[in-house]
Amino acid sequence: MPLRFNHMELTLPKGALTHEREAITGFYGQVFGFGAIDVPLFDQTGLLLQSDPETSHFILLMEQDEPLRSPGYDHLGFLLDTRAEVDAKLALCKEWQARDPRVQIKEYEDLVIGDVVTHAFYFRYILPIWFDVQVIEYGSAEHAPKHAWMYRPV
Repeated sequence: MPLRFNHMELTLPKGALTHEREAITGFYGQVFGFGAIDVPLFDQTGLLLQSDPETSHFILLMEQDEPLRSPGYDHLGFLLDTRAEVDAKLALCKEWQARDPRVQIKEYEDLVIGDVVTHAFYFRYILPIWFDVQVIEYGSAEHAPKHAWMYRPV
């Protein structure tokens, strides 16, 4: 079986999960459908943002004295199935931004390489990295990946 990713851990400053928990769970839950679970781990309680309770895909948030700082464009990519889904997520991010200016958004023109088009935007909110929300459209089967992950309920 090929290697697959299942989670990412991000560290936040001490106290962030207490002070920002409602904002984090609200935004990531309402915009991206993440569920939130408190997880006792390493003598503290972390916050696990789970993309789907039936899978093992999650982002674990923990507090540290020296949290992650990412002044560049380090990011995690969220892959959606359609251009319309990407645009809908962008609209939701903009709605949140109107209420909370800490939501940062970077919009991009479509990236076109041959007959492969990536339609995407970046956002960052409270967490120390950017997220790239995208769809990759293949003009022909020739350029599509030979193997692709597919969501299939069992």
